[in-house]
Amino acid sequence: MTESAFIHRFEPANSAGSTPLLLLHGTGGDENDLLGLGKMISSGSALLSPRGRVLEHGMPRFFRRLTEGVFDEDDVRRRALELGDFVADVRQRYGITAPVAVGFSNGANIAAALLLLKPDVLAGAILLRAMVPLSVPPKAALDGKPVLLLSGQADPIVPASNSARLAALLADAGARVDYKVLPAGHQLSQADVTLARDWIGNAAAEAA
Repeated sequence: MTESAFIHRFEPANSAGSTPLLLLHGTGGDENDLLGLGKMISSGSALLSPRGRVLEHGMPRFFRRLTEGVFDEDDVRRRALELGDFVADVRQRYGITAPVAVGFSNGANIAAALLLLKPDVLAGAILLRAMVPLSVPPKAALDGKPVLLLSGQADPIVPASNSARLAALLADAGARVDYKVLPAGHQLSQADVTLARDWIGNAAAEAA
């Protein structure tokens, strides 16, 4: 295993032309956590699901944080670039096109950072309970890249103002952002699944 490699699961597509999904778990998850969600969102897609390489009290994450809601931003940048290199490597190995990231919580935050730091790695993103990952974000050119951002009205971890700022930040960078606030907390709901499934279906139809 190289320094930039991630423990991961890969499930090949069973429907030609389906957009691959990059599944990025939340704190304490692993490479198995979001496989079921990926299948519910896009049943025919190839699924690439890495495990975060940072441990916090034994729980995998994609980058370090100083305290809840306060990120080690140097580590965010470094880990996002590592993840981007990993995705580029495995795309060649598995023969897949640029994936749409599906990230939850910490996984959504690293996906947002990846969009800003290496936008060519992703075809788009579904960000579930995401926060602004970098206080001074780089100038990114997202050129119409589609992004679905779903936040929870009663989320005790992600303030509504923060997710709204992320939506504005991505839109200002040129992304086509669909931002919705759901009557939910930090955990995912059936509404998240339904909206994500419909959104990716529409995005695939537009790409075709």
